Amino acid sequence: MTVRMTVRALLTIILCAFAASLATAQAPVYHAETHLVTFSFSVYDPSGNLVSSLTQNDFNVIEDGVPQQIRFFSRESNLPLTLGLLIDASPSQNKFIHRHLRDVQVFLASVLQPQDRVFAMGFGDHLRIASDFNDDPAAVIEGIRRYYKDYSAFPEIDPDETRDGGTALDDAVYASVTEKLANVASRRKAIVLFTDGEENSSAHDEMDAISAAQNADVLVYAIRYSSTGKPTAGMRHGMALLQHMAGQTGGSEFDALHTNLSQDFAQIGAELRSLYSISYYSTNPRSGNTFHRVVIETRSRGMTVHARSGYYER
Repeated sequence: MTVRMTVRALLTIILCAFAASLATAQAPVYHAETHLVTFSFSVYDPSGNLVSSLTQNDFNVIEDGVPQQIRFFSRESNLPLTLGLLIDASPSQNKFIHRHLRDVQVFLASVLQPQDRVFAMGFGDHLRIASDFNDDPAAVIEGIRRYYKDYSAFPEIDPDETRDGGTALDDAVYASVTEKLANVASRRKAIVLFTDGEENSSAHDEMDAISAAQNADVLVYAIRYSSTGKPTAGMRHGMALLQHMAGQTGGSEFDALHTNLSQDFAQIGAELRSLYSISYYSTNPRSGNTFHRVVIETRSRGMTVHARSGYYER
């Protein structure tokens, strides 16, 4: 009797274990993947004034046509800035060297505060750091002056012999983001271009530069110096490139020769220090190297949101 009970109990244990293992093998396993997306942006009212008093409940976020739930929201009024000044030193800009120097000086005086950092890069067929990260406007200007006197004395980044004799604007933006700004945290990040926008020798294309800036949450502002007279095909292409790059990253483009740059620089400074930040976990499937279009809108009519157009999934 004892042996029978023991055998029966043993069989019961084996059958239960087999059933449990079978159930486990057949049960579907789900893996949830979350992808946090963060956007920095500014808001203007119908009169063109910055709006800095909105709350999370004033915004809707739509990714690829699908509404998203805002998980994190902040409104920063004085976050430190990290800026890259990219100065076109190609032959087409030779006549504007003194304008560049003067306007960079005005920009730094208008925008830079003690807690901010800035670097300056000169670009043509080489990308060279004229002044590395610094909080002293005078030191930045002096670095740019010395750069104009002897380009070759300055360290080159992302060297590429195929650029010889050309203008590598896209490479300059791409390298500035990936090598100088991508790993900067807890700061507003922006690039300010001083150029005519003409591009003819980059290894990276325009979308490489834009997607790098979008994924690193770097705004691009462009100060355009184009020759007067009838626009050439190159000038029109440069204008279109700068407008597209600025618009896609949430920045703006300005015509240096036909605008009040002091007011424009004040606008850039105010905008960078009055940005909202929204984060959400995307509910759209991840498919790899895909562009996701994002629309941020206010629930108040008449407001304009300046934000990048989306992000590239990596």
